[in-house]
Amino acid sequence: MKVGVSGFLPAWQLITPADLKRVRDTGLSGAVLRVDAPLQTAIADVHRVKQLFADAGVSVCQMNGAYENLIDPDDALRASGIAGLQALIRFGVAVGAPSTYVRPGSLNPVGQWWPHRDNHAPRTFDRLVQSMRTLCTFAEQEGAILAIEGHVVSTLDSPRRVKDLFDAVASPALMFNFDPVNFIGTVSDVHNTARVLNELCDVLGHRFVAAHAKDVTILDAHVVQIVETQPCTGTLDHYLFMKRFNKIYPTGWFIIEHLPDDRVPPARAAWGVVASALEISLE
Repeated sequence: MKVGVSGFLPAWQLITPADLKRVRDTGLSGAVLRVDAPLQTAIADVHRVKQLFADAGVSVCQMNGAYENLIDPDDALRASGIAGLQALIRFGVAVGAPSTYVRPGSLNPVGQWWPHRDNHAPRTFDRLVQSMRTLCTFAEQEGAILAIEGHVVSTLDSPRRVKDLFDAVASPALMFNFDPVNFIGTVSDVHNTARVLNELCDVLGHRFVAAHAKDVTILDAHVVQIVETQPCTGTLDHYLFMKRFNKIYPTGWFIIEHLPDDRVPPARAAWGVVASALEISLE
């Protein structure tokens, strides 16, 4: 299994050899490359960053970036989102990323990972299907893989709903970014993460292309507040998480995310302890 990180680098235009050396020195073999203005970015500039990664012996473990909402009811905005992702797909192919990350979006104007009641409406799901069909056709032509992620606040709010998307789009280019914390939405889930993990693996394991490694806890607060926390300090069954991912995709990327820089080395160390106990080799 290969361990990478999301974040931990400056803006892509500012990445230096020293930044990538820090990735290696932390025991990581890859990092996510994020481009936040893909429609205003030249592919030649992305090639420059590819060479920096190669010289440092660090892989681009996933391509990511910013783009308009794929489920927006405004056709022009949705088309812009598709164009932005198409640019990211090209960049991902250019730098040798094994996948390009896809967020399903939200109708909440604050951000694409925030709740909105209409995220779960059938018409919203239908718009996501339309967007993904267009993107998958493009990805197939480019020889690229898309890694879509779900969340309880999103249109893809359960493993079964994610499977519905795969069935509706029916493309070999569409795969799944395995992030179990995103599907923990109730008090029961917090205290029984094995159920969530096993359902995701059983329903979607054949589509795994990468995993996002983080943890979850519930706060002593009213009403219910479920939040992310430092890996291996919350309630996620991290042994089951790593064991099942490794069995399904032993050469896949296990990507640490959503941590400030100073918390990445302890997270890498914690996952190393889990891997050692499971006799799993981490690159």
